[in-house]
Amino acid sequence: MDIERPIVAAKDDYLIDTMLDMGLLTHEQVDSGRAQAEAAGEGVLDTLVKSGSIEPSTVVMAKSTYFGVESITISDLRIGDDLISLMPRHVARKFNAMAVGQSESGAVVVAVSDPSDIDAVDGLRHALNRDIELRVTSLQDIEASLDKYYGGANSGRDDGGIGKMIQDITEGEVEVGVLAGNVDEDSDAVDADAPIMKLVNQVIVDAFKRRASDIHLEPLAKRFRLRFRIDGNCVEQSDLPKRLQAPIIARLKIQAGMSIAERRIPQDGRIQVPVGGKTIDLRVNCLPTQHGESICMRILDKSGLKLGLSELGFFADDQQAFERIIALPDGILLVTGPTGSGKTTTLYSCLNYINRPDRKIITVEDPVEYMLAGINQVQVHEHIGFTFAMALRSMLRQAPNVIMLGEIRDLETASIAINASLTGHLVFSTLHTNDAPSAVTRLIDIGVKPFLVASSARCLMAQRLVRKICKNCGGPHVLDETEAKSLNITPDQLAQATPRKGRGCPECNKTGCRGRFGIFEIFNIQDEARKLIFEKVPANVLRAKAREMGMRTLREDGIRKVLAGLTTAEEVVRATVTDH
Repeated sequence: MDIERPIVAAKDDYLIDTMLDMGLLTHEQVDSGRAQAEAAGEGVLDTLVKSGSIEPSTVVMAKSTYFGVESITISDLRIGDDLISLMPRHVARKFNAMAVGQSESGAVVVAVSDPSDIDAVDGLRHALNRDIELRVTSLQDIEASLDKYYGGANSGRDDGGIGKMIQDITEGEVEVGVLAGNVDEDSDAVDADAPIMKLVNQVIVDAFKRRASDIHLEPLAKRFRLRFRIDGNCVEQSDLPKRLQAPIIARLKIQAGMSIAERRIPQDGRIQVPVGGKTIDLRVNCLPTQHGESICMRILDKSGLKLGLSELGFFADDQQAFERIIALPDGILLVTGPTGSGKTTTLYSCLNYINRPDRKIITVEDPVEYMLAGINQVQVHEHIGFTFAMALRSMLRQAPNVIMLGEIRDLETASIAINASLTGHLVFSTLHTNDAPSAVTRLIDIGVKPFLVASSARCLMAQRLVRKICKNCGGPHVLDETEAKSLNITPDQLAQATPRKGRGCPECNKTGCRGRFGIFEIFNIQDEARKLIFEKVPANVLRAKAREMGMRTLREDGIRKVLAGLTTAEEVVRATVTDH
């Protein structure tokens, strides 16, 4: 060991002399560092960096000056998939190098920590079969970049992770995975272990584990963007390789039962994937765009439908009132709100609540999102003339007790649904209106007679979704003046309140919120309201009457949940911006 110490130290002498000449080191620092290095049996520069006498960036600066090579910081760069594909993982890790660019002459620009290692430079040139241009950076920067773009040191033994799978797919394997030339009849012949299929399944599994409701794969001009919709917000993930765009889309279209030969028109399909011992359904839509076909996959997790009404967000008083309404033998209940406000989940939860062997329940949907045991579900097919109206007329001859209609879209559908509610059937459906009383105006506007609406309607309910405060990192929070003013919260209300807010943790992805629940506006139709509906009063008059009768607005219900520490003021303001 004693023989080797001077050799190890001598290796650093050229850099030490360079830093002395540049004024980056003093002779006292060098003498002290050399004594410590000899005692520890390590290089002088390593000792100086460990002791804090110099920074790693100072060593990089000296190497850059000595070798005449430009210095860079890889963490400041965005390394694209095209560069990652140029240098396979095993090459990058063997030579501790990163491809960071391409020159105009076609050479690969490679970052290394030791430009003096001629063997490594020649090995890189041979492995890449390309000319290379060197850049110098710190070893720590290279190691961090290798972990970021190629996965951790153990990633070669880890089957999980999208990044690893991308790196495992070589150019040769992509040729195997390209399915554009296949026909639908050949889809069963696709190897279940094909790399593209593994990658596609891993994307789905990762989205499910992160509680995403949608997966978006979007072809852009120079990117193949992947986003998950989590708790209502789109969260961008690492891009998928642009070179894999065609095989990934083809793989998904085959799994969803779409035609891979048709790329000019939108298509819909379904996929079932086993995840964690259970099967999840995905509703898939393919839309042709300027740079390729965009795929959106809605994750349909049946476990959400088994929630009780309290888990949907109802407080005890609203829950009791709502349970009384859905237990009625006839009438119509409408749930209103924009797309993505949880209307379908609420209706399915209602059906689950009243689903008993002595009741026959039939649904008419487009599409059927969730398959429920014990319920007859009908899929509408508009292209063959099997419309909502036709399905409704036919289902009434099946003598159901309860009918769920996916959405009231036109006069014919509305008339049949309302007549069914007047002849002894309990009807559930949805409408796209901003608040509950406006559902009456919408029905009358599409041509339903006011006396039919007044006679059939039992309850109109508007809803929105807000994010829950994370249970792991949520803690007490004092509402500031701005928050209290935005919701018109009075000091008396604050005195009895227990508001909370999430600080942000790994479980909630640093957002402070995890999961969503509903805020509701329940308009229970009574005789006074029926009289106004019959008289065809404007929506604002009906709304004022509903408030007199005790209806809470969406914002008022949201305020209750802010004061109870279930959500934040910002969430309620965002969800009820149209509620005055």
